[in-house]
Amino acid sequence: MSFQAYLDNAEKQTGITPRAFLGLAAEKKLTKHGEIITWLKTEHGLGHGHATAIARLVTKGPEFVAAHHTDGVLHLDGVAARA
Repeated sequence: MSFQAYLDNAEKQTGITPRAFLGLAAEKKLTKHGEIITWLKTEHGLGHGHATAIARLVTKGPEFVAAHHTDGVLHLDGVAARA
């Protein structure tokens, strides 16, 4: 599964876009990978793989993720924004 697919599926499960998760994590001042994963699993019901993808997005930032885990394009505003 591609990194983008993990983000898209997490959005489908929660109704929260990747960009919104970035904002929520910032509001909660979550910066550590493990604490972000715990938060995503307990408060949003995500599985480990989806939580890990979002945690990487939060801790490394969208630019890093786009450069290292996609073909340089990363969609953060949700599936509907691409339709």
